[in-house]
Amino acid sequence: MLKYVAGFLALSLTTPATAQIYFKPIDLSGPPLLAPETGYGVPMPKATPAEQKAALIWNLRSGLNVAALQCGFEPALRTLENYNAMLTNHRDELQSAFNTLSTYFKRTNKTPKAGQTALDVYGTRTYSSFSAVGGQLNFCNAAGRISNSALFAPRGQLGTLAQERLRELYDGVKSRAGEQQFGRAVVYYTPLYPSLDARCWKKNKYVSSCGVRPFF
Repeated sequence: MLKYVAGFLALSLTTPATAQIYFKPIDLSGPPLLAPETGYGVPMPKATPAEQKAALIWNLRSGLNVAALQCGFEPALRTLENYNAMLTNHRDELQSAFNTLSTYFKRTNKTPKAGQTALDVYGTRTYSSFSAVGGQLNFCNAAGRISNSALFAPRGQLGTLAQERLRELYDGVKSRAGEQQFGRAVVYYTPLYPSLDARCWKKNKYVSSCGVRPFF
């Protein structure tokens, strides 16, 4: 019986592993954000420190929401599953952040209706700021790591995570850098063509002394 078990283990060890996608991203780490900055969220004039922190939390939620929709091409990142789990685990802190933001826009606008409109515009601009095209790989990679951290962050600490990692998420959107493990040589090629002057053609044959010219 033991020889059959040993044979099975040997076969298992020699069986090729399922292919995995490998991507080494650019280092996106940066200093913490204490408030939205230019390029890192919608500015909030006259906001209190509590309102600034609420904005960072809501920016983090928005970015991970976009990642849950955009990054399904790589299931191993688990951006959708982690995002849904974050909504459950950090429900109270997210609701508190939204309430704080609502209060800010009511306080800084003349009427409740104007405050609600400003809040809606803020939400739209925040979501659209995470729309990644050229930077999708880096954005999704960062979102996968950050959403995993959000999944295990203690309740009440999502704001701290937003301060520490939101810059990384935004820089992923803006980054156009590709694979970092293997260097790539860039080759520039200028196509050449023969002269079209009549003097360079004799009986449909090209006069080689006329040489060639760059295409542009």
